Amino acid sequence: HDAIAKKLNQKGNLSRNAIAEGIINNVRRTIIRDQLTDPRFYSEMSLLLQDLIQQKHDDTESYERFLQKAEELAKKLVQKSGGDHPDILNGNREAIILFNNLADIEASTFQCPADDEDKAKLALQIDNVMHEKAPAYWKGDEAKESAVLNAIFPLMARDRKATIALFEIIKSQPGY
Repeated sequence: HDAIAKKLNQKGNLSRNAIAEGIINNVRRTIIRDQLTDPRFYSEMSLLLQDLIQQKHDDTESYERFLQKAEELAKKLVQKSGGDHPDILNGNREAIILFNNLADIEASTFQCPADDEDKAKLALQIDNVMHEKAPAYWKGDEAKESAVLNAIFPLMARDRKATIALFEIIKSQPGY
């Protein structure tokens, strides 16, 4: 945490408040830039940032504690550790993101599995379909995007609303 403050204050002429604002602005920029790639994770990070900002404004804790919390938040953003997930998803970032966001998808008939193992299996099925059936360079090509939508449609219980919501998350993933 001292390294963050020292890096921002290399010339030594910034106040603690200016350093704190710099940290908050950098974290906020990262959240805004990457929020579409994993909406649930960045929503959680946004809440943590809001708590950090409130703490700064309330002056309820020392500057040192503020820097420690800012460091923890920055590490989470860098590691993109989006919470607990079943072991079968380890090493598959896209499937983990799908797992984390499936429960939040608005749907008409699609029901997200309540059991984490079943939800993980669905995330892996979607991931496999994307790797097997998505055409090369599909992003931005209307016909190829339709092929992707058609490939994931059956996995989303043939729910158009849920398929489109999931498609927006998938489209934001650099791994697909």
